[in-house]
Amino acid sequence: MKGTTITRTLTLAGLTTLAGLGGVIGATAASASNAAATPGRSVVYVRDGVIYRGDGAAEVRLTEDEVNARPRFSPDGTRLAYLHNGTVWVMNADGSGKHQVSDRAAGGPSWSPDGRWIAYSALSCTGGPGVFRVPATGGTASEPLFPASCRDQAVPEVGYATGAPTDGSAVVGPSLVDRLRGDDAVAWSPDGARIAFRGGECESIADNCLSVGNVATGGERAIDVYGGGGNGTSGFGVVPAWRADGRKVTWTTYTADGTAVAVTEADADGANRRVIGKPDDREMVYAGTRTGVLTAAHQGRSWVTAVNLSTGKRTPLHRGSQPTVRP
Repeated sequence: MKGTTITRTLTLAGLTTLAGLGGVIGATAASASNAAATPGRSVVYVRDGVIYRGDGAAEVRLTEDEVNARPRFSPDGTRLAYLHNGTVWVMNADGSGKHQVSDRAAGGPSWSPDGRWIAYSALSCTGGPGVFRVPATGGTASEPLFPASCRDQAVPEVGYATGAPTDGSAVVGPSLVDRLRGDDAVAWSPDGARIAFRGGECESIADNCLSVGNVATGGERAIDVYGGGGNGTSGFGVVPAWRADGRKVTWTTYTADGTAVAVTEADADGANRRVIGKPDDREMVYAGTRTGVLTAAHQGRSWVTAVNLSTGKRTPLHRGSQPTVRP
């Protein structure tokens, strides 16, 4: 079923063209009709468990119920993978053609660059979280990718409850930290060679970590590590995303020494780290090399917000969270 279009006014100071997004995705009341008609990249996001697509001043509701999370555009921009009731589904970008591709309890999915596969996190043969792939068409058993020791083992029959990413009313404070801590969204690199995911072999010596795994060899490299004393409270790195050229990766960080939730960007090997945006920004995705789209606190709520990565200029787009930008 196609979504219903809801036209609304964005409270922005003038017509806003975002470098790297290829067009206008926000406008004032005076220019709303022009913005809606201007070609540009769609932004899909979640509000109160419902997935929406924002096209300029128009908002299209893509899901009928309120049990959805972590949408991700396919590489060609025609489909979306997402979590529905905690399992992986796929739909067309207009909300039609919804179908389940995996019935296992899962973390946020990510597409392979050729659009054939979807990676997600779920219970592995070791009893902890692992990464699997399943054909985007569904109908075939999932294949273990990480840890590599599970590749020749049977897939566990029972899933596990991952963190439940929700928009929520609280945008800062402990409730946000608790929601993010167990968020197991994964990210497939643009060249198809690597997958970034929470956890990995590094958890044998660390409290929490973020890893990049080599799909071909199964080798892993930790790019963000917290603690090592077994207390599990030192911090975490979650919700990774790759820049289209594969040279940069971003993720959401939290350090339990009082540092706020933040967006961290680094090279693919974890070097040259920097913080992007403001405290309590999170879950950034790239829209070209100069623009990020992230979730930020605005007017006391969560808003999908565009950020110029050079100047820091911010443009609130739509109320919601968990953004994904059409390629």
